[in-house]
Amino acid sequence: MILEVNATTLTDAVLAEQGGANRIELITGFAEGGLTPSQGLIEEVVGSVHIPVQVMIRPHSQSITYNEADIRTMLADIRVVKKAGARGIVMAALTDANQIDIDTTKRLLTEAEGLDVTFHRAFDEVDNQIEALQILSRFPQIRRVLTSGGTAPAPQAMPHIRRLVEASRHCRMEILAGHGLAREGLEPFIEHTGVREVHFGSAVRQNGKSTAPVDIERVAAIQQILTSYHE
Repeated sequence: MILEVNATTLTDAVLAEQGGANRIELITGFAEGGLTPSQGLIEEVVGSVHIPVQVMIRPHSQSITYNEADIRTMLADIRVVKKAGARGIVMAALTDANQIDIDTTKRLLTEAEGLDVTFHRAFDEVDNQIEALQILSRFPQIRRVLTSGGTAPAPQAMPHIRRLVEASRHCRMEILAGHGLAREGLEPFIEHTGVREVHFGSAVRQNGKSTAPVDIERVAAIQQILTSYHE
């Protein structure tokens, strides 16, 4: 089982690692769903932790449909990530019809050659997620999809997440479940969905607030559940 924790500061990243997180999703703009962090933050986090760092590539929160100027910005940010030595990126692009933007995805992945790629929760805006998963499976660089199984919190979509997990295993991708997960109810969630990777944000922060620092004890408590869990 893999525990991914999102970090918005260097302190967050260090605390997450100390608590037992297996991977960091590095972002800024938590309240906006995650935006690309600064070059300085990327370099400092990559140089300070020993677990994999996945950096958000999302230039703004206006939409998840990108124009040429946005794409050029994303390509430049990917180059920064590669130079900094991060393990991978978190990215996504949809069309105006909320379908996978195949052309933009290809361009971003070409620039991201050699990086581990997560397709982020823009996936939850797509109507036919099984079909979208099959499209994403054409790109071997995309190792996982972060999803709550729709726009509602993940615990409300367990049957659908189970279907995604089953479909993903044929596609050689992982379903990274996130949004609305908590320590309470985590074991039945894993049992019902079969996920092998989980993503935590507010639930591992002090008082459960997105603006608060990561809480080592909360991270450790979740990792203890994952470590002791037997499929």
